[in-house]
Amino acid sequence: MINLEIIDKVKNSMYPIATFLFILIFWQSVVEVLRVPQYILPTPIDIINVFFKDYQNLSMHAMVTIGEAIFGFIVAIIISLIIGILMDFVLIIKKCLYPIMLVTQMIPTIIIAPLFMIWFGFGTMPKILMVTLTCFFPILISFVDGIENIDKDYLNLFKTMNSNKINTFIHLKFPMSMDKFFSGLKISSTYAVMAATVAEWLGGTKGLGVYMLRSKSAYALDKVFASTILVVIFSLIFVGIVQAIKKVVIKHRLED
Repeated sequence: MINLEIIDKVKNSMYPIATFLFILIFWQSVVEVLRVPQYILPTPIDIINVFFKDYQNLSMHAMVTIGEAIFGFIVAIIISLIIGILMDFVLIIKKCLYPIMLVTQMIPTIIIAPLFMIWFGFGTMPKILMVTLTCFFPILISFVDGIENIDKDYLNLFKTMNSNKINTFIHLKFPMSMDKFFSGLKISSTYAVMAATVAEWLGGTKGLGVYMLRSKSAYALDKVFASTILVVIFSLIFVGIVQAIKKVVIKHRLED
């Protein structure tokens, strides 16, 4: 049964891989046949060569962006957990903050980013704040939703056991909200690297966003494509890490 499942997964994965390879071959062929200049559309081989020729410069900028994304993402998780817990314990906090946060999410973060640059300069801080602001809301909403949608029978059971709010939260609400919480983490993890890159576009001296802008100004589209590919890869890695942690946490919860 397991072998059949593995074979099916391999077969299903072959379709997108084959399609992707076809697109690359078609792209390479069209550019070479039509002799399209590199500054208009580089070939896949040109883009791959960037990773070897400009490895040191590209990796330096990539490490800056990854650092900003990780730090901002962690801060977003911490703030979301703190506010989510406070909302559960103190209802008035939820009534005061929740509507305000809903309204603030209607403001595009790209509009707020220039303000961060004015207030905090062009260093790392505004980029981290941008990532935190972008990732914070989906995590918080999912966490609060997970707490609020716990089966009433479980809550009644804890009440009959005379469990106080703290014990009920620790032993029931928090573990049972993990599915929704990780769903929010998964959504936010796709935004983290992108948010850091966008913040770097608006001002900075290092990072993949800065690398992209400099490459664009020099009409080095092969480098623009290479840095874009890195953003996609890092975003996928973020999602994969969150998914792996979720499996471990949920498995541990089920065992308990």
